[in-house]
Amino acid sequence: MKKRFETFTVLLNRISRNIRKLKNREMAEYNLRSAHISCLYYLYLSEGLTATELCERCEEDKATVSRALDYLETNGYLTCEAKSAKRYKSPLVLTKKGVEVGERIAEKINKILDRISGELTEEERLEFYRCLTVISDSLDFIAKDKI
Repeated sequence: MKKRFETFTVLLNRISRNIRKLKNREMAEYNLRSAHISCLYYLYLSEGLTATELCERCEEDKATVSRALDYLETNGYLTCEAKSAKRYKSPLVLTKKGVEVGERIAEKINKILDRISGELTEEERLEFYRCLTVISDSLDFIAKDKI
C-alpha cells in the first residue's frame, strides 16, 4: 500500500513540476510565468473570456488569475474593453501582441504533446486520459467529502 501511494503522488508531482518548468523555460524570453501562459493560451483559443471563466479553465484560484491578468494587461498582452465595476465578469481579449504570443504558446504545446504521445498508441492515450479523468473526479469528490 505504501509503495502505491508513493508512486501515485510522486509521479503526479513530477508531472506537475515538469509542466511548470516547461512553461517557465519556454516562455522566459517573454518574461512570462506559468499562470500567464495558461491565461494567454485559453484566451487565444477563445473569442474572449472573463476572469471567472479563466479561473475555471486554468484550475487556478481567483487571486492567482487576477495577478496574472493584471500583469498581462500592464504589459500589453490583453485588454478589457468593458470598464464596468464588476471587471471579473467583463470579457478579456488579446491584443495583437497577445495573439502572437498565444499562437507561439499553442504551437509549443502541440509540439510537446506530439512528442510525449509518440510513445503511446491512440488507444493507450485515450485510455490514459480516461483513467486520469476518473482519478481527478474521484479526488474531487473525496476532497469535498469529510473522510
